[in-house]
Parts: sequence; C-alpha cells; structure tokens
Amino acid sequence: MKISRRYLLSTSASLTAGAALPSAPAMASSPALNFVSVGDWGRMGKEHQTDVAVQMGKTAADIGSQFTISTGDNFYENGVKDLNDPHWQGSFETIYTAASLQSPWKLILGNHDYRGNVQAQLDYGATHPRWQMPARYFKESMNLPDGGVADFFYIDTSPFIQAYVGTKVDISGQNTAAQLAWLDAALGQSTATWKIVVGHHPIYTAVTGDDHDQPDLIARLDPVLRKHDIKIYINGHDHALQSVTMNGLTYVTNGAGSQTYDPGVPGRDGFVSGAHGFMTVALTSQKLDYSLIDMTGNVLFAQTITRA
Repeated sequence: MKISRRYLLSTSASLTAGAALPSAPAMASSPALNFVSVGDWGRMGKEHQTDVAVQMGKTAADIGSQFTISTGDNFYENGVKDLNDPHWQGSFETIYTAASLQSPWKLILGNHDYRGNVQAQLDYGATHPRWQMPARYFKESMNLPDGGVADFFYIDTSPFIQAYVGTKVDISGQNTAAQLAWLDAALGQSTATWKIVVGHHPIYTAVTGDDHDQPDLIARLDPVLRKHDIKIYINGHDHALQSVTMNGLTYVTNGAGSQTYDPGVPGRDGFVSGAHGFMTVALTSQKLDYSLIDMTGNVLFAQTITRA
C-alpha cells in the first residue's frame, strides 16, 4: 500500500506531523472490530466512484472488514424512483463487487436520497440482505472481540436542516423532536463501551463556515452528543475527507465516495483533503483507530481515540 503522509492526532487535538509513516490503515494491536465506511457515492460509477470502490474492496480485505457504513447520499442526484430504479444495479450492485464488500452495509439517508423515494431504500433490504436500512434512524449493538460492546446510532439529519423546507428535499412530515428524544434516551440507556453516532450532515468541519458547519445541528444535535460524552461523530455530505477534534469530540467528514472538491486549508486545527476516498475503523474496548484513505491506497490521515 502506498503512503503519502500521516498525521497523529490525540484526543486533546494536538497535531504532530512527520511521525513514522504507516504501512497500512490504522489498526488496533489487539483483536478488533474492523469496518470500512464511505459516503456520497452513487453516480453510476462516475466521478471516480468505481476507483474508490475498487480500492475500498482491497483495503477491506486487508483489514478483515466485517461491514460497511454508508454516511448517506447513496444515489445522485435524486435518490431512487422505486425498487426497479437503474441505480440499484448501476450505482451499487455492479460497483461494490469485491468479496470483502459483500458483508452487511449499514446505511442512512442523505439529502439527495430525500429527493427520491425514501421508502424504496427502506424496502430494498427485504430482498437484498446486504442492504441494511431498517428505519430512517436506528441503533445497532455489536460485540467487540476483546470484550465490551459498541453501540452504533444511525441518525437522519436532513429533517433538521431548515433550508430544505419547501424544496425538492422532501422532509415534510418528519418529527425532529421525536428523533432527538429517541437519541437522547437511547444514548442515556446505553451501557456500551463505545457509543458511535453516524449522520449525513456535518456538525463542525475543519474547513469551517456555514456552507460546511451546520448551524441547525450545532444548535440541536451537538448538545445531545456532548451530554452523553460521545467521542466520535461520523458524517458525509461535504464532498471531502476531514477531521477536527473540539473539546474531546472528534468530527470526521467522510463524503468522498465519488465527486469531490478542493477544500483548501483548514480553518480549524484539523485535517482536510479533496481526495476521493473512504474511511477504515479498528475498534477495541480501549481505543478506536481510524484512517482516511484515498482511491489509490494512500493513508492520508490516521487518528487514535481512547476512552479516557
């Protein structure tokens, strides 16, 4: 695997460049729950979607990935029309063909998915078990190989974005207060070793600014995460790879599965890249190691988050 550069970032958000270059994605030294994640991808293989998928398959095999998380915007530009939409084959089934990517996909909705038939995405898993989207938001618990449990909270952020009201992003009828109450209660009841929250939209980004940070989520979602001492929030939407740690909470933007842009330099003390790519995670009871990897296999950024 080729390596370009590595940054080691502690949970105190101190940045160290020029550390020893890794030869593989960040991985735990003890048995770990390994998985990959990709966001903002479904473009019939275009905009380097296929290239990302090929490398993701290779990396997933290398780390023994057990599942894939999608951070939303599964189909561009307008979601899917129905269960027979060409996107199912052209953007998913014939793209992510590696044996290592045939394990379950845990998926959430993005704003572009809300421009189409959301129910079709909820229903697709009934006949295609790799596709796991049981509801617009849901929780899943997984045992860790070295003991302990990881609880994953998959949330639906589009209804929180006020700018979508009255647009093609049809969020009508979605009760954000009920979703927040569910999340607050579920996080509070969880006794898991790790609580990981996955949403489509960023809360904070390393780039900064209202076109990247989401004020609606800063106001309503972020306080709930901090109330329950969440260590990491993973999202897509911004078509880049980013990471920023603020007061003990790491925000990772993983939205580079196809079309990307040049995000420039960070506005905060963090990492940004416009490379096409994806994310890997190795999770043990004591730490979470993740890497952001480009479509040629370069590890662009790696961080270790500990429970302390």
